[in-house]
Amino acid sequence: MPQENSFSPENSFSSFDGSGFASESPRIDSAEIAQFADEGVWAADGSVHPVAARLGQALANAVRNGEGADLLPGDLGETVRQVRELAEPGFPQIVTADGYKLSAFSLKQRGEGPHPLVVVPAGWHPFGWPLFMWAYLSLARRGYHVLAYTPRGLGFPFLPSTSEGFVDVGGPNDRADGSTVIDHAVDHLAPSTIGFLGESYGSGISQLVAAHDERVDAVVALSTWGNLATSLYDHGTRHVQAVQALLSLTGGPVEDKFDEENRRILADFLADRNMEGVVDWGNRRAPESYFEDTNRNGTPTFISNTWHEGLFPVNELLTTFNLLRVPKRLNMWIGDHAAPEGPGLIGPVADNTPLREAYDWLDHHLKGERNGVDSWDRVSNQVMFTYVTEPVLDPVTGEPTGKNKIVEPARRESVADWADVTTGTERFALTGAGGQGSDGRLAPEGREPAQETGWELGFIAGVDTEATAMDQLMKTGEAEYAGNPKIYDTRKIDRAHAAVWTTEPFAEPRRVRGVATLRLTARSTATSASLFAHLFDVAEDDTARIITHEPFNLHGLTPDQETAVEWELQAAAYDIPAGHRLMLVIDSKDPLYGDASVAWTQTVVSSPVGDPAHLELPLG
Repeated sequence: MPQENSFSPENSFSSFDGSGFASESPRIDSAEIAQFADEGVWAADGSVHPVAARLGQALANAVRNGEGADLLPGDLGETVRQVRELAEPGFPQIVTADGYKLSAFSLKQRGEGPHPLVVVPAGWHPFGWPLFMWAYLSLARRGYHVLAYTPRGLGFPFLPSTSEGFVDVGGPNDRADGSTVIDHAVDHLAPSTIGFLGESYGSGISQLVAAHDERVDAVVALSTWGNLATSLYDHGTRHVQAVQALLSLTGGPVEDKFDEENRRILADFLADRNMEGVVDWGNRRAPESYFEDTNRNGTPTFISNTWHEGLFPVNELLTTFNLLRVPKRLNMWIGDHAAPEGPGLIGPVADNTPLREAYDWLDHHLKGERNGVDSWDRVSNQVMFTYVTEPVLDPVTGEPTGKNKIVEPARRESVADWADVTTGTERFALTGAGGQGSDGRLAPEGREPAQETGWELGFIAGVDTEATAMDQLMKTGEAEYAGNPKIYDTRKIDRAHAAVWTTEPFAEPRRVRGVATLRLTARSTATSASLFAHLFDVAEDDTARIITHEPFNLHGLTPDQETAVEWELQAAAYDIPAGHRLMLVIDSKDPLYGDASVAWTQTVVSSPVGDPAHLELPLG
């Protein structure tokens, strides 16, 4: 779980002067920025990379008074000077309808207007609006007014970028605050058009404000959610590690950061009680719940997410995207939360395509630029791990470091809409293999009819195996985005605690495109059980990379009574090479999730006559 105090923010910034801003800019050099660009947004423990936080503060100070520009490395100082000539910086405190002050930052174009405006609500982290200073400079250079703000309640209490109030988690106060920020912009910036750009928490707020305020002309939502309820609780399974990670990044303890109602909901979630109330709470914070308002407003919406997203899984977002009847775009990338666009929001990253396309969306819909956006397909999918890499060598010894770098980017595929991603399916029957400890087969349906039903495969529940979705929330996906996907040794998956099925080596490649569906029958010696499904691409040497996964918790079981279960795994775009095998692993625990398994009870998977177990693989 990310640790809020993995480094000391107080010591990372210089002392603050009477105005509330640092009297001295944090020192930062090119080597540190290069290190951040290589390592990504997240530190080793899952907190925000300390270089990212210091860079944002250094840029904010330099923009404020101009004096720190000469201390910035490379072209950063020149960029600050250019922007100060183009736009006047401001640091307003925007008062909400219920009297709280939101810390904000503005860049007002000096040239004759009117000019378009981009509003940027900060993401869910304790540093507030300064973290994305580089993005504001980039937008100002493109001719935009910029108004960034920290949503209520977020941030370390000693930072001037922290806003008053309690964190509302995208609730009605956040929606109202977004409209108040627009009111401020209309009064002080007189924009020609208004767009919202958000990453993570800011992206959900952006969608929610746009649904409730017709003055929003376009939205860019990066690493976002469509339905907060199903992001955090789906298939009877709580996404516990995601909530724990978010709670560690608010800038203070729960009792200081949330009001009584939200504290109660969070406590219920962590205690696995009142889940109906938790779901209702999440639905009221879901852009999906207000899709008709978005459609009525006609707000062009750009969405960018990742296949192995650990906070907001992709399937819930696809449901929202498919409900939108507005100009829309979905970009799917390799990796996990914020890995594609995060570095480009924070600092100068060469050719950050995810962010460049987001800016193109705004340029077209806010400035009317004829830049080809109107001819884009609605969906673009990056195919997992199709990049070309080469080893990173130690600069001193010349020996491989164990890491790879990308020399050719992964392939992207565009289709007219999500419905066109999957063009066919292949159904594999799950067959038995003689009992516990042995693997079953994934056989093309109809090839081994005598083996497709009447079998059982059991395992001892409550013990985790090597089949996990990721080693570390956000960091594992960040590594795979950079060319270093996790490699599994399938021989180490303990068959005493998992059921495993594999295909024969494929004679022809398989292009997995879309949402796989799994159906089987299960029983347990306990009154609850967990079925955590993982789908792997297995090479000739039995090493593997994960394609997709999805958990399913069963509650209220009658011991030793069979229950039919069918569920969808998370969407994927993945090419399985010829000669590789497809492996399905079902176990009962994963560090990401709250499970319903009872330690040392038995779970049995079966395929009764009349309801054969099968995996339906989407192809495209």
